[in-house]
Amino acid sequence: MQQIETDHQPRPASPDTDWPAHVIHGAPALITYIDCDQRFRFANAAHQSWFGVRPERIVGRLVAEVLDAASLQSAGNCLEQALRGAPSVYEGEMFSGDARCYVHGSFQPDFDSDGHVRGVFTVFIDITERHALETRLRESEQRFYGAFQHAAIGMGLVAPDGRLLRVNAALCHMLGYREDELLTLNIRDITYPDDVAKSHAMAMELMDGHRDSYQLEKRYFHRDGHVVHVQLSVSLVRAPDGTPFHAVAQIQDISQRKAYEEALFRERELAEVTLRSIGDAVITTDLQLNITSLNPIAEAMTGWSHSEALGQPISDVFQLISGESRAPMHNPLLDAITRDTIVELRGNAMLVHRNGFETPVEDSAASIHDHAGNVIGGVLVFHDVSATRALVLKMAHMAQHDTLTGLPNRSLLQSRLEQVVTAARRRRGRAALIFINIDHFKQINDTLGHKTGDHLLRLFANHLRNLLRSENTVSRTAGDEFMVVLPHVDSAAEAGKICELLMRRWQEQPPTELTEFTLSFSAGISLYPDDAQDVESMIRHADTAMYEAKMQGRNSYRLFAPSMTERPAAQLRIERDLRKAMRRGDLQLHYQPKVDARTGTVVGAEALLRWQVDGRDVYRPDQFVPVAEESGLIGPLGKWALQEACRQAAEWHRAGRSVAIAVNVAPPQFLQPGFHETLRTLLHESALPPGLIELELTERMVMSGGDHSRVLMHRIKELGISLALDDFGTGYSSLSYLKHFPIDVLKIPRTFVRDIATDTDSAAIADAIITMAQSMEMSVVAEGVETEEQAEYLREAGCALLQGFLYGAPMPAEEFALLL
Repeated sequence: MQQIETDHQPRPASPDTDWPAHVIHGAPALITYIDCDQRFRFANAAHQSWFGVRPERIVGRLVAEVLDAASLQSAGNCLEQALRGAPSVYEGEMFSGDARCYVHGSFQPDFDSDGHVRGVFTVFIDITERHALETRLRESEQRFYGAFQHAAIGMGLVAPDGRLLRVNAALCHMLGYREDELLTLNIRDITYPDDVAKSHAMAMELMDGHRDSYQLEKRYFHRDGHVVHVQLSVSLVRAPDGTPFHAVAQIQDISQRKAYEEALFRERELAEVTLRSIGDAVITTDLQLNITSLNPIAEAMTGWSHSEALGQPISDVFQLISGESRAPMHNPLLDAITRDTIVELRGNAMLVHRNGFETPVEDSAASIHDHAGNVIGGVLVFHDVSATRALVLKMAHMAQHDTLTGLPNRSLLQSRLEQVVTAARRRRGRAALIFINIDHFKQINDTLGHKTGDHLLRLFANHLRNLLRSENTVSRTAGDEFMVVLPHVDSAAEAGKICELLMRRWQEQPPTELTEFTLSFSAGISLYPDDAQDVESMIRHADTAMYEAKMQGRNSYRLFAPSMTERPAAQLRIERDLRKAMRRGDLQLHYQPKVDARTGTVVGAEALLRWQVDGRDVYRPDQFVPVAEESGLIGPLGKWALQEACRQAAEWHRAGRSVAIAVNVAPPQFLQPGFHETLRTLLHESALPPGLIELELTERMVMSGGDHSRVLMHRIKELGISLALDDFGTGYSSLSYLKHFPIDVLKIPRTFVRDIATDTDSAAIADAIITMAQSMEMSVVAEGVETEEQAEYLREAGCALLQGFLYGAPMPAEEFALLL
C-alpha cells in the first residue's frame, strides 16, 4: 500500500460488542468492499495490524490512491474481472512500502436485486510461509530428481505390488528399455525365474518391518533377452501412518564381475586356449630365465616350436637388437624378475628370427607370482609393430608435407635448404631461393570462396612442379606463399631467368576457371653465398626482396640487395603500427567456439588475436604476430591477451555462463622469466576459477624447452590451469616423449582433419591420435572442422571436442555471449 499516516492500535472490543463486526474486524485477513468506481467502502481492522493503517483512513479513497503501483499491476486485473461480474482469485506478491508478502486473494462480485454488479468483496490471506515451504519442497524434489535421474548406477522407485513407478537413464541403458517401456512392467516381468522366490521373500520381510533394507545379487532379463547380473540394494519409504509407500532400489550392473568370477573358476582350463588364440606373442620362463611355454604367435615370430624351446635359455630364443646401432639389446625380462615389476621395452627394437630375418617389436615384461606373492618366473608379451611404424612414417611424411598441394612444407624446406647450402659450401658453388607470394589471393578467397582458392593453390603448385627440374625443391610454406630451392645456379641472373619463365608461363596459360581475375605473383630471390651464409638469412632476404616487389607494384621479382636492409620495410611498418595499436587499444580477442562432439553444445572457446578497425583487418595475425615475436613486443602483447581472456571468462562465469577459454602462448612469452608468477597474478586479479583457462602450447615449444619446459608446465598445472598441445603430430618427437609432459588436451591439426572423410591416411592418423590420447586419459580437440562429414567421422572415432567454421568463425565477445 502507499504510505498513509498511521495511528495507535485501537483497544479490544468489549464483550457486548456486535459479534459479526467483531469477527470481520478481528479476522487475520484483509477484508474490503470496493464499489463500481473502485473506491473503498469498507476495510476491516486487519489493515492496522498488517500495515499500521487505520481502516477509516482507507474508506472513501480510490484503489489507485491506496495501492502501490506494483500491487495494483499484479492484482488489478482480478478486480476488473470481478467488477465485470466474474469471481476471480489472485496469488502472488503484494507490497507495502519496503515490505513484501505472498498472499491469496479472493474477489467476489456483489450483485443488486436486478443482477447488476454494485461492488466487490475482497479477502486477502497472508500465505508467505506456506509459499516459502512449497518453494523449498519443489527445490528439494528437483534436487532429488536430478540426483535420481543422473545417478551413475541404476535407480528405481517400486510400488509395494512390484510396479515400477520411476526409473533413471542408467537403469534404462542397463536393461535396454526406453523409460516409458519400463514403466509399463512389473519387477517380476524382468526378473530371472530362478531368482523370483528369493527376491520376493526379502521384499516381504522389508514390507513387514522385519528389516530396514536388504542387498541381493540377482539376475534381470535385458530387452534383447540376455541376462544381466546386478547387485541390488533396496530400502523402504513409508507413509506417515507407517504403511509402505514405495521402495527405493539401487541397481549396479555386475555382469562383468560375474564374468571375471566365471573366468577365474575356469582359469586353468582356459589359460592355454587363451594363450594360443590371442594376437600377441607370449613367452613364460622360470626364475633362471629358462623357457616354460611359448604360444603359437611366439613360435611363429621366433622360429622356435614349443617343444624345441622348452627349457632353453630365453637369450637363445628371444634375441633383440637395436634397429639403429644393430647392437644386442638388454632383455627386459631380467629386470622385471629382479625388480619384481613391469618393464616396457624402449627404443627401436628388432626381434631376430631363428632364420635370420628381423621384425620390429614392442614388448612388456612382468614377474609371475604364486598365491603367496613370491616371484616364481616371468612373462614376455610382444607383438609386431611393422604396421604401426609404417603409420608413424606416413604421419611424419604428412607432418612434413602440405596436405592441400602435396608439396614439402616449411619444416622440410628448411631441412632440404640446409643440405643444399652445405653441399654448395663444400663445392664452393652457388644456390638460390625464390620466395613467391600470389598477388591479391585474399580477394579471390573472399570473392569466390575458399574452395576456389584451394583449387587455385593446387593449380599453382602443379605449375611450379611441371616447369622445374626434379632436383629443385618446391614448397608451400603458408597460405599463398611458396618457395623454390635451386641447388645449382651460376649467378643471380640465372635464378632471375628461371623466375621470369615461371611468371611468363603462368600468364600465358592462366586457369580457365579464374579468367575474370588477373592472376600474377610477386617473388624475391636470395643467393648463397652472395646474399646469405645460412638458411635463415636466405629465407629472410628472399622474403625481404619479395616484399620489395610487392611495394613496387606486384607481378614482378626482385633480387635481394643489402640496401633493402635486414628487415623488410613492410615489417618495419607493421612494428610501428603495432606499437600505436597497443597504446590505442585497437587489438581485440575473438572467440571461436568449441562444441561437444555428441551434443553440439558450446563448452569452450579459443581466444584469437585480431587487429581490426571498423570490423576490417588492419593486419592478419600471421602478419603481425611474427613481427611481435621478432621485435620483442610479444611479451606485453601476450600478457594483455591472457589478461583479457581471464577478465572475459570471469565475466561470463559470474553471469552463469561458464566456459573454458583456451589462449595461445608464443615461445618467447612461455620461456620468459616470471611467466608463472604472471599467470598466478592474473588469476588472482580476475577472480577466475583456474579450471576455466587453458594454455595452448606448440609441440616445438614444449620440446625445445627441455627440462625447463617440463618443470614450468608442472608448476602451471599446480595452479589448476589446463595445458593443451596445439598442432599435435607435426613433430616426430611427440610420439616418444609425450608422456613426460603434463598435457591435458591434444589438438588434431586441420591438416589431418581436412581430408579425414575421404583420405584413409588422414583418417588413420586421426584415429591413432584419438586412441593414444584416450589411453593416456587426455581430451582431444579437432580443429578446422568445416563439413558435417568430417564432424561425423571424428564423432564416431571418439573425438570429444570439435572446433571449426562448421560451428562458427572467431567472433567478438559480444557475439559469442549471444551464442552462449
